[in-house]
Amino acid sequence: MVKRKLGALEKVEADLPNLQHKIRRDPKSYIEDFRAQHYQYESHREIFMAAPSSATDTGLISLRELIDFIAHVADCYPDITKDFGQQLIDMLSQHHQVFEPELREKIVGSLVLLRKKDLLDSTTLLQTLFPILISTPSKTLRALIFQKILMDLRSSNAKTTNHKLNRTMQTVLFNLVTSDRTSSKGLWAIKLTRELWKRQIWTDAKAVEIMKEASLAENEKVIVGGVRFFLGGDKEREEMEEESSDEEAIDLGRVKHQVGINKKTKKKARAIEKAKATVQKRERKKNQPHPLNFSALHLLYDPQGFAESLFAKHLQSSKSKLNLEQKLMVLQLVTRLVGLHKLHIMHLYSYFQKYLTPRQPSVTSFLASLAQASHDLIPPDDLEPLVQKIANEFVSEASASEVATAGLNAIREICARQPLAMNETLLQDLVMYRKSKDKGVVMGARGLLSLYRDVNPEMLKRRDRGKDASISLQHGEKKEKRFAAQEAGGIEGIELLEQWKEEERKRKRAEKGLATDDEDEENEDEDENDWTAWNVEDDEDSDDSGGWIDVQSDVEIDLSDSEDDERPAKKAKQADDKENSADSNPQAPETKPDPRKPSLATSRILTPADLAKLQELRQQAAINALVPGPKRRGATSESRHKEDPLTAAEIEGLAALSAGKKTREERIAHAKEGKTDRSEHKSVTAKRKERKEEQGKSTTNKEKARKKNFLMTLGKAKSKGKRSLVETRAVLRAHHERAKRGGRRGNR
Repeated sequence: MVKRKLGALEKVEADLPNLQHKIRRDPKSYIEDFRAQHYQYESHREIFMAAPSSATDTGLISLRELIDFIAHVADCYPDITKDFGQQLIDMLSQHHQVFEPELREKIVGSLVLLRKKDLLDSTTLLQTLFPILISTPSKTLRALIFQKILMDLRSSNAKTTNHKLNRTMQTVLFNLVTSDRTSSKGLWAIKLTRELWKRQIWTDAKAVEIMKEASLAENEKVIVGGVRFFLGGDKEREEMEEESSDEEAIDLGRVKHQVGINKKTKKKARAIEKAKATVQKRERKKNQPHPLNFSALHLLYDPQGFAESLFAKHLQSSKSKLNLEQKLMVLQLVTRLVGLHKLHIMHLYSYFQKYLTPRQPSVTSFLASLAQASHDLIPPDDLEPLVQKIANEFVSEASASEVATAGLNAIREICARQPLAMNETLLQDLVMYRKSKDKGVVMGARGLLSLYRDVNPEMLKRRDRGKDASISLQHGEKKEKRFAAQEAGGIEGIELLEQWKEEERKRKRAEKGLATDDEDEENEDEDENDWTAWNVEDDEDSDDSGGWIDVQSDVEIDLSDSEDDERPAKKAKQADDKENSADSNPQAPETKPDPRKPSLATSRILTPADLAKLQELRQQAAINALVPGPKRRGATSESRHKEDPLTAAEIEGLAALSAGKKTREERIAHAKEGKTDRSEHKSVTAKRKERKEEQGKSTTNKEKARKKNFLMTLGKAKSKGKRSLVETRAVLRAHHERAKRGGRRGNR
């Protein structure tokens, strides 16, 4: 009897896939069959819930098959399966630890399937799966649930941002991190937040607050996870965006051409429609405004408080359990916050004192962190003792070359952010190291010299200032920057446009052969050409629209009431004064150009042609900055000092290369690293020959005959020349037949 029931059960299970397809096609006709299967599911579930640990293998298999069947057709009978989702949730929540792995995965997959069919909302699904994720000991179940949660959040935010679901999930993760700071459960909040941040699903300040609380936790793994997010999360997001934008472009014209030449089928028509949809979607993305992807460090609510908490809790406190590598990561984050937001932490710079010695492990990381923590609002009295200590400890004639290089590079990076941290005596002493025999030391000293030629040439000796800096000092263009002085804003790259206009003006004067400098007339003609070259729609219906009014900027405007009163132009007065002074003192020196001459942005209105040229010059300057080659002397990348992190490799410079001489074998291996394998470019015959040699096989008779001595082949050549026509015909016929057979042995 039992065997008969098992046989019937196996027959029903075998019919479930077939029944599923029938129900999908015609749900009304098979409602009774579905009720029978649903009744079996209810019976198996009640038996299982009564004794989960003592369930038989046959019962588990039947329950698993019935759950999968009902989940696939639940949308066809919503009234009958209205409690199906809640039943699965109860089974999974209460007994997930004693479930068979396959049954557990089937229930999780069925819940996700119900969510895709909109029979279960995302909030309920996530609130069910997330507690299991942080409590289950099963590694495979954790991986499965994490993947399903991530997939559901991505699909919920695919078309539009689901703010309600995001806020709910972020609140759950925030509470998970803050409820127990000693627990390692916060790692799941870190993994989920970091993955969603990388995929640009969560880009708001609430996600950053979750990682901020994780960085202030007491568990070492949670702390490191939060700190690594701030140090590398934005880079991961940029890499992910670059990978998604590197898709192959679809050439719609080429697709149409290929379909036009071949036979027209429905499949090819669908391919054209798909290509059109892809191109249109890409065009819509181009026309959409670019999203403002703020960095995680910029979205912090209280960077000063966050930096102070990190420094006091993980670096200053004696109760901190972090090792040296983890402390360096925290220190790097603190110094990046200080440099980016221009913060000031009281005891940060005294903290560096005991670590600035060549015998300290990872000392270049400490030097890089100190340079990151420097900015122009830090008092020079805080940084000057540190610069002096670096010079005393690292830069001396008795120091090794790599130690001196690291010290000079660190001093240069600190002074690039706060030039007032250097005194004149120490600077002149450090600049003398450019005459060293080591290349790394020479480059470090030259970098410091070029920096102060651009920033404050007065601190250098007259012979070290260089031509450009000396001329700038004579004209009063370069002055020592005062503490906390901020530069006035302006148009980016306006000096490039001024230089280009000056070169164009000189070129036009040279072409015309003009000896006088008719600057005003040329500028007027240039402006008129620029405005006329700008194509705008003229409003013909308006009678008030007139032409442009030429306003001479150099002529003084008469504001008197009388029309008869005329004042001479200011420029004419200045010209008369110059002539009179020249007549009275013929030996007077030439007047120097006025350093207070107004810039292009303040003296004239930029035309659309000027703006277009300005954009072109900016792009050209950006390209030239990336192309390797000679750079402008004294050029300091201030934008890099403000935004980009500083690494220990930049502090070391050439020290890693000059640390020790390599052996000949090491140099050969290093040279071969960048070269491709030449066997990839060999011919097919050469590869076949190498393969035969490796297998121990000999060459063919044809190859042997090609290498045979000439005297050995001389007799055969003579006899070949003495053949009659009948013999020649027989040989050719045999050759033709042998070729048709596929050679001497024939095709097998």
